[in-house]
Amino acid sequence: MFEILFLGTSASAPSAKRGLSSQIVAHNEYRFLVDCGEGTQRQILQAGVGFKRLNHILLTHGHLDHILGLGGLLSTFLRWEAIEELNIYAGAATLERVKALVYDVVLRGNRTPMPLNLHEIKPGIVLEAEDFTVSAFPVTHRGPDCLGYVFEEKPKRPFLAEKADALGVPFGPERKQLVAGKEIALADGRRITPDEVLGAWEKGSKLVVVGDTGRTENLLEVCKEADALVIESTYLDADAEMAKQFSHLTAKMGAELAKKAGVKKLILTHLSRRYREKDVIAEAQSIFPNAVVARDFDTYQVKRDE
Repeated sequence: MFEILFLGTSASAPSAKRGLSSQIVAHNEYRFLVDCGEGTQRQILQAGVGFKRLNHILLTHGHLDHILGLGGLLSTFLRWEAIEELNIYAGAATLERVKALVYDVVLRGNRTPMPLNLHEIKPGIVLEAEDFTVSAFPVTHRGPDCLGYVFEEKPKRPFLAEKADALGVPFGPERKQLVAGKEIALADGRRITPDEVLGAWEKGSKLVVVGDTGRTENLLEVCKEADALVIESTYLDADAEMAKQFSHLTAKMGAELAKKAGVKKLILTHLSRRYREKDVIAEAQSIFPNAVVARDFDTYQVKRDE
């Protein structure tokens, strides 16, 4: 299961109720900050989640409404907050702008108290943990090296406790070994194989987070059968030409993508201040009923069975 907390859901400039683009994706002990718009560190504090383990930052692109909060966040890490290391992942063009912000503005010759690692990434796997992966994929927006991210649990076989009980498998490390795919020996000499206590392979949950984009046809495959799709909705269909001009989406375009890709839940964010939230929801739900508009501090759990 993944959990996503929205810290900022406004497009381009903050509004009275919406901060700039940022969200935290959590999975067990891992926490990923996706984008870091101006004011993100205050939103983190306001949400009550704190900075602990927030050492992976994934950037979708280099526009200021998605990266400017890095300056304040890093400044806080320099003076007040203890963090073991900080990893920032981005495409080449985005990373160049981040380097200027970090080294020329924030640090100015000073050193960070923790290792600061700037990772230039390309489409493909960014991070692989024991039970999930984070992958980047290309997105079409204004400028080069724009990316989206897929958070996907690895397939697994459920442990069938009733079968283990019937076979006399004791509670403890023996069951853990079977889950890991290893054969065990019981005290009476019998050998138990994983196939005897594990069910059929099941897909894990899949969360797709798209940053700003002006096209959707190139996202169909990566979004296919996602349990949740997070995507921008800067414009309404009445302003489709303006959306095209600035390489953004309408609520209708996001909903059509979700429908074609067989997505289970659509979460719209990056809303322009020119529209009422209820109009954005109405446009999306007319095409894809299971669509919602994220507000700052909304939290969603992404599970395979929901």
